[in-house]
Amino acid sequence: MHEVLNKLKSVLKESEYKKLEKIRTTQVHEFVLKSIEVCNPKDVFICSDTTDEIAYIKNMAIVSKEESAALLIPGHTFHFDGINDQGRDREVTKFLVPKGDKLSKKLNQINREEGLNEILGLLKNSMQNKTMIVRFLTLGPANSVFSIPCMECTDSWYVAHSVDLLYREGYQMFLNLDDNAEIFKTLHSSGEVDENMVSKNYDKKRIYIDYMTNTVYSVNTQYAGNSVGFKKLALRLAIRKAHKEGWLAEHFMLIGVKGPNGRKTYFAGAFPSACGKTSTAMLPGETILADDLAYVRNINGECRAVNVEKGIFGIIQDVNSKDDPLIWQVLNSTGEVIFSNVLIKDAKPWWLGMGCELPKEGINFSGYWYKGKKDENGNEIPPAHKNARYTVSLKALSNCDEELENTNGVKLSGIMFGGRDYKGYVPVQQSFDWTHGVVAFGASLETETTFAIVGEEGKYEINIMSIQDFVSIPLGTYVKNYIEFGKNLVNPPIIFGVNYFLSDLQTGEFLNSRLDKHVWIKWMELRVNKDVKARKTPTGLIPLYEDLLPLFKSLLNKDYKKEDYIKQFTIRVVENLSKIDRVEKFWQQEETVPKEIFQVLEEQKQRLLEAQKKFGNYISPENFEIVE
Repeated sequence: MHEVLNKLKSVLKESEYKKLEKIRTTQVHEFVLKSIEVCNPKDVFICSDTTDEIAYIKNMAIVSKEESAALLIPGHTFHFDGINDQGRDREVTKFLVPKGDKLSKKLNQINREEGLNEILGLLKNSMQNKTMIVRFLTLGPANSVFSIPCMECTDSWYVAHSVDLLYREGYQMFLNLDDNAEIFKTLHSSGEVDENMVSKNYDKKRIYIDYMTNTVYSVNTQYAGNSVGFKKLALRLAIRKAHKEGWLAEHFMLIGVKGPNGRKTYFAGAFPSACGKTSTAMLPGETILADDLAYVRNINGECRAVNVEKGIFGIIQDVNSKDDPLIWQVLNSTGEVIFSNVLIKDAKPWWLGMGCELPKEGINFSGYWYKGKKDENGNEIPPAHKNARYTVSLKALSNCDEELENTNGVKLSGIMFGGRDYKGYVPVQQSFDWTHGVVAFGASLETETTFAIVGEEGKYEINIMSIQDFVSIPLGTYVKNYIEFGKNLVNPPIIFGVNYFLSDLQTGEFLNSRLDKHVWIKWMELRVNKDVKARKTPTGLIPLYEDLLPLFKSLLNKDYKKEDYIKQFTIRVVENLSKIDRVEKFWQQEETVPKEIFQVLEEQKQRLLEAQKKFGNYISPENFEIVE
């Protein structure tokens, strides 16, 4: 330890060395020293989370020209990523897998030794003439059983600023860590940048995850999903930690749903991209606790959850005053907001789907932009990118839940899994038990890419629990953990399957409006509190018409017709059997698959076949018995 500290003392300014020396954890000193030796920065700034230091980082994000404050509303800044660096890059994001270890074939991976040599080679001298910023943070509320300490060394002031909005400050927590602490670490460099402060060598972009040392390496990229190591990158590390320790690290939103007599019930939800996650998290009248990531633990037999983050890195496309009033208010009010990859004109940000006509010219991620401008491949460049983002603190939202910083988390009463299923599942249904829900709604979560393709030619993508890309252990092991986790709870949350995209089989028209989801959520709240009964179908428990009728009226001022109920909740036997076949084929290709997966699917198949014999291929909900 003394040798490492002596080396650090020789390369750091005295003021920065003193801040680092106060942290007694050897691995912190070793990681900072290694990062300096590899990246060779001109100087190092250690952030100890003082008010002055946080303000300095925000100011340097502007001084460095990584962000600009040339916007009308005070506190708002904008940032551009390069034209070729606009999203999470699956191709170059890989697990470093040591010899003898094994991950699912569906996961992108590279031999650990080979990958380390490559990424460290790309990081070599990448911070010459730049400052290395060291941030200490915590995933989950600080000083909690949920807390995971994490740190990032980066040469991007934009990244250092972004983490301040997205994560809780952690320097004080690091002062109390011992050498046995498990710390998540990220080393990031934008690499060589052009005159617009954009990474130049995007063809050498790499994001490698070393789960042997809990380290994320990222180079030649600035897009926050690739450069902020604690988003989906650290989720991969947290899943391994959760597996070892018997808890769940999930791609969950968390909401507080209000019920009768001032009651509030907490739900988690997992949805693949474009399946309704954000709109569910932002339902008017309810509270938001998390929009993206959650840790879930068994605390004295109770299922409790926290938001891993404290802010939102949200997609801004289609955010408008009518559909998203809460976010719209934040984006148009004084306060700290970072816009990325939008169009800037007249000192205002503009984005796709904001509900008004966009300017014909301005500044965007391609530089000066004008309508009709094309990229190097001849494709027309849009005014703003479809993956343009906003970064804000969750507390800026008027509906932020008051339990955000509760170190014990909130009690989860329900979990919903939602996909884009045009043909099969009903809009909302309750599982028969925990294992049935895990398998039939979570491990079978599926998104259909297009309704236009008929029958078995349709393109389906299974995305288990909406977390498949990030699962750094065998998929079967991950599901087995889920099943076992529920068995150890006194009263496990009730699992629901939701599907906002059910369509008419003949016309292809949606059978639900975008707003109907609020009714399904309110029904779930009543159901977990045993206020309403249900009908028992082969695939799950569904609502009674008479319980939905007053909800549609009170929430949406809509007269809900019996014929709409029957269309929405008809059990489509043929389509459900086809779904089971696809899911079985998926899991037959995996290893270490728990027997419960095939058992639950087979039982569901038999229930469907029995109902088919009795009632035919398409069964009205009113044919099914009512249960408590």
